[in-house]
Amino acid sequence: MISRFLTLILLGCLPVFAAAQDATAILEQMMAKWNRVKDYAVQVNIKSEIPLIKSFPVKATIYFKQKDQFKMLSKGIAILPKQNFNELPKFLRDKNSYTALITGTEVIQTQKTTVLTVLPIDDSGDLVLLKLWIDPKTDLLLKSQSTTRSNGTISANYEYGSQIAFGLPDKMIFTVEVKKFKIPKGLATDINRTSSSDTGKPSPKNGKITITFADYQLNKGIKDEVFRN
Repeated sequence: MISRFLTLILLGCLPVFAAAQDATAILEQMMAKWNRVKDYAVQVNIKSEIPLIKSFPVKATIYFKQKDQFKMLSKGIAILPKQNFNELPKFLRDKNSYTALITGTEVIQTQKTTVLTVLPIDDSGDLVLLKLWIDPKTDLLLKSQSTTRSNGTISANYEYGSQIAFGLPDKMIFTVEVKKFKIPKGLATDINRTSSSDTGKPSPKNGKITITFADYQLNKGIKDEVFRN
């Protein structure tokens, strides 16, 4: 009787275990593209459309080098949600920091994606919940959504082109919660604030940040000194 009861418990756990195994395999295939990138430099244009803030597009150069060295040089103050940018690959590379499960399918950009829910092991960190929409045919991340304590929920859609073989996007479109998203310090010196009371309309709840990438210099070799200065 006891052995039968234990067998039933194990059988009940099998679907969850299988979902975790499949999720791990999907993540590994997606990250295999990222791991082919030893380093890169790329020109970016950052356009922010945040309610109550009038800002201008910012041009910048981004440098990346394994493992997880990242630097951005810009002439202006850029609004950049790092949770879904440089921090996402860093987090996913540490397989001991989270548990991933397949939680459904959804069509994104006309592609049927597998939806993964990722739960951090450390429940005291800033990241509360992560969802990923991955195309299993191309192993590309098409959408991500991070729920954080410091910046609310941040979603990102990814568009690919020149560097699709390496999983590097040509465009990222972020959606952020205006009330919870932190604006960089010092930005007020570069912007003109406006009020929703001027129009009599309620302020939008969400803002948008569009990052366009151009002229990737991939696996050309970048000195460590670039990230120290």
